[in-house]
Amino acid sequence: MTGRSDVAPGVRAIAFVLVMAAPILLVVVPIAGFFLMSFWQMEGQQIVREPTLANYAAFFSSPAYWLTFLNTLSLCAQVTAVGLLVGYPVAYFLWQRRGRLRYVLLLLFVMPLFMSYIVKIYTMRSILGLNGFLNQALVATGLLDAPSLLFLYNRTAILITMAVIFLPFVILPIFLSLERIPANLIQASADLGAGAATTFRRVVLPLSLPGTLAGALFAFVLALGDFVTPQMVGGPTGFTFGRVIWSQFGLAYNWPFGASLGVVLFLFALLAIAVGGWAAARQRV
Repeated sequence: MTGRSDVAPGVRAIAFVLVMAAPILLVVVPIAGFFLMSFWQMEGQQIVREPTLANYAAFFSSPAYWLTFLNTLSLCAQVTAVGLLVGYPVAYFLWQRRGRLRYVLLLLFVMPLFMSYIVKIYTMRSILGLNGFLNQALVATGLLDAPSLLFLYNRTAILITMAVIFLPFVILPIFLSLERIPANLIQASADLGAGAATTFRRVVLPLSLPGTLAGALFAFVLALGDFVTPQMVGGPTGFTFGRVIWSQFGLAYNWPFGASLGVVLFLFALLAIAVGGWAAARQRV
């Protein structure tokens, strides 16, 4: 018994090290390298590996960069708002179904998660384009006299495309949060004379807020780092902060400056997650 008790802690320690090795090597170390690179700078075509705050100073002293960052935050907030306005009613509708039907419908709504991101963007382009479904429907109903480019190659196109693509990430956590609400609480509310609206306001909505916050964070953070969608459907006006970072690593070949912009984005995403976690914790209390 003594030998077994002596071996068990050692085995657990080895298992712990092996489990932690993968995230440390694949996540922590690359991010740390990214942070380190952000303090280097370019001289000509060479990276000078000497610590400096010049990259961060360039970001905060240039209105073009931080205004683009603020505009991107505004766009992400709009994507999140649209996702919640559409996603919550959909999740609530699915939750109200009974039996297997709710899970069949849920599968249909989250099925886009299994599709290629590029395929989803091209699908949205085919819908929003000049000869797309949306234009054809508006012309057929008489709302437009001719197909319009209003829905493509502009900020509206980015907003619509991101909101649709990230919608399953909003629906799923809200639905799971609604699923966890005990049925006896709903029944107790009805027994006390509360109507459907009162029950929703006093019971369902407060208890589903953690999932709602999680869905909002998913939409916001995913939209914050997206540079493919603005490039594919935004056109010249779709220059978001993600595209700025991408251009520094690609066209400009200024990896240290691109790393510093990425660090700014990364820290703000962590801040958003921390605020969302704090709000969810307060709600549980």
